[in-house]
Amino acid sequence: MMDQQLISTSFTINRKEYKVSVAPWSSLLDVMRETLDLTGTKKGCDHGQCGACTVLINGKRVLSCLTLAVMKEGAEITTIEGIAEDGKLHPLQQAFIDHDAFQCGYCTPGQICSAIGMLQEGKAQSRAEVKELMSGNLCRCGANTNIIDAIMEIKEGAAHA
Repeated sequence: MMDQQLISTSFTINRKEYKVSVAPWSSLLDVMRETLDLTGTKKGCDHGQCGACTVLINGKRVLSCLTLAVMKEGAEITTIEGIAEDGKLHPLQQAFIDHDAFQCGYCTPGQICSAIGMLQEGKAQSRAEVKELMSGNLCRCGANTNIIDAIMEIKEGAAHA
């Protein structure tokens, strides 16, 4: 049996610094879920095709299943657990509730992180562009229209009944 060589790395997740020793091939997703007990980020396909594992790294949306933990030394990472602050939901989280933008909820953490990153990018100017830029996050339950409605509410800054 081959000796497992661990690499020490550190990063900040949800405003808290973590120092861990991990195998060089460990994905950020697996380290967060299995080592740090941050289980809000979901493992969907484990191949970067569904978006369930989307987190924000230095403000950019990233698929954590395709990201080696050791590559993110010193990074600022935000997971779904870090979106709400001071016990208050992020406006996008509230919009998801208001628009019934989830059914089973499995994709919701990745959808919310991806939408926040997309909105910060400032590229989506229309509903069609939001839909296209969110196409990497799959909802197998069919709540896509409600997800886009929730994102558009925040994008437009207007409340919809």
